[in-house]
Amino acid sequence: MNLKQLQSFVHVAEHGSLARAAAATDLAESLISRHIAALEGDWGDRLFERTGRGMALSDFGRRMLPEVRTALERVERLGEVAHESAGVPTGTVHVGVLPSLSPQLLPLLFADLRADAPGVSLHVTEGFSGNLDEQMANGRLDIAVINRYGPSAARAEEVLGAAETWLVGRPGSALLSDGTLAFKSLAGVPLVLPAVPNGLRVMLDQLARRQGVRLDVVMSVDSSGGMKDVARSGHACTLLPLMAVQEELARGSLAAARVVKPGIRRTIVLALTTQRPLSRAARHVASRIRVLAPPLVV
Repeated sequence: MNLKQLQSFVHVAEHGSLARAAAATDLAESLISRHIAALEGDWGDRLFERTGRGMALSDFGRRMLPEVRTALERVERLGEVAHESAGVPTGTVHVGVLPSLSPQLLPLLFADLRADAPGVSLHVTEGFSGNLDEQMANGRLDIAVINRYGPSAARAEEVLGAAETWLVGRPGSALLSDGTLAFKSLAGVPLVLPAVPNGLRVMLDQLARRQGVRLDVVMSVDSSGGMKDVARSGHACTLLPLMAVQEELARGSLAAARVVKPGIRRTIVLALTTQRPLSRAARHVASRIRVLAPPLVV
């Protein structure tokens, strides 16, 4: 039994004769006849009664016709599903995202995937660059959006944008009133920062040595939310990109001044795992991050 035989059976049933079935399908009558004979041999009963006017379904043939039609419809649907699914990304993608970017990026990315790649699900890890770097090295992440401080990204990284660093604190602070703040003015300011190892901490230490500035890091917090909470209290300030505090600045719950002379510029990069080949789903997610993330980096 094969599909051609089943199709010939349906054609003969619909047209009532071998000749008319052959004309409708461009198959030879002899071939259609062999298809019918093969089915009857396999199934052990006659599908048609041969009459002077053509071929009429037997009782067995009438019983089998709806079953064969259903089988052919399922095969046709199988082909449609295969064509629809070919090249469609599916599976779970492990993504690491900076806390400063995740509130803006993740809702956009989720909505984008739901619309265009519903077979893709995300497992998201939010963390600072040091933690995300470690998870990338261990193969736990497929993709990460990471901060870099320095002239260029690594080989397996793509630049998404660059952001300046701002001193963030309680509204009304005289330190933040001008909108900009020279790096030397950070001397003696109580700071809450990410714990070492951290790219920002390394950059700050280097700049402090060059500028002859003593930084007063009073607390290490591995959460941007915790850093902002302490800054909001007025007991210390923190250093963040503008994109991390836009909502709080708009509400007036925090204030900020850009650090200058020198500025602290961070490059936001898209890092891809080198531990294994990227899946189709991971490649799709990476392509969407390339589009969605750059407008958010400020």
